[in-house]
Amino acid sequence: MSSSLSVFTSLWAMQPHDASGVKLPYEQVVEMVAGAGFAGMALDRGATSLDDLKRIQPMMARAGLRAFLVSFPTTVEGLREDLRMAKDWGAPFVVVIGQVMPLTVEGMIPVIRAWIEMSEQEGMPILFETHRNCITNDLFSTLVLLDAIPEMRMCADLSHYVVDREFWFPLSDHDKALMSRILTRSDSFQGRVASRQQIQLQLDFPQHQKWVELFRGWWREGLEGWSRRNQSGDCVFLCELGPPEYAMTGPDGREMSNRWEESLRIKGWIEDIWLELEQMQG
Repeated sequence: MSSSLSVFTSLWAMQPHDASGVKLPYEQVVEMVAGAGFAGMALDRGATSLDDLKRIQPMMARAGLRAFLVSFPTTVEGLREDLRMAKDWGAPFVVVIGQVMPLTVEGMIPVIRAWIEMSEQEGMPILFETHRNCITNDLFSTLVLLDAIPEMRMCADLSHYVVDREFWFPLSDHDKALMSRILTRSDSFQGRVASRQQIQLQLDFPQHQKWVELFRGWWREGLEGWSRRNQSGDCVFLCELGPPEYAMTGPDGREMSNRWEESLRIKGWIEDIWLELEQMQG
């Protein structure tokens, strides 16, 4: 297949990047991420000041790292500035975690359509992330939105919906099918393993392996579907292992695993899946 894979990490996940709790200078973060072979970093408007984002993006560009923006617009018009900034950066898209949250799907539809229209006006693609505490908070209402708005494309971080729906393990065929509907409409994917009660699990703990395998299966399904839909282009996968309180901590306040090493492990898994898909497709 002529399409390609780009694995990113998140600036948010690098502040701090491990259990030491030390926040590295941006210059060192950029060097570390580039040295590990990541294609770029997601820059999160919800976690980092605009001034800092404008400071680190040129550092990334000099190191050969790409950026895409994660936007948290609190008004419909509030997305426009982020679209223009991302376009200036040459970002592949903007991920939208919309903070305009009508109570009904009927109220959500015009908001989503307005953002899609704005995206077209500004010439910057957008993907709506599956995320809690935003307009796509709930799996069920998001599926209704997808039915109502065929042009709505997603960024799949399924960890949020595993917690949101408190899925029992093993998942029923019905629940698996609901998640597959999300993956079918997704043009980007994010890497974090959750359980029905925890948003971010340690990858090595024996009791977590059933969830690890579930998510690895979803990532494969997502990548395989993307490659079928796209004969060319770049598939973006984001390793996004967040710092505390996403990361669980012990009584001493220290994280219970090394998120940097875990992000590299996820990166390796995704690259292996992609290689297998390439070999299957000849």
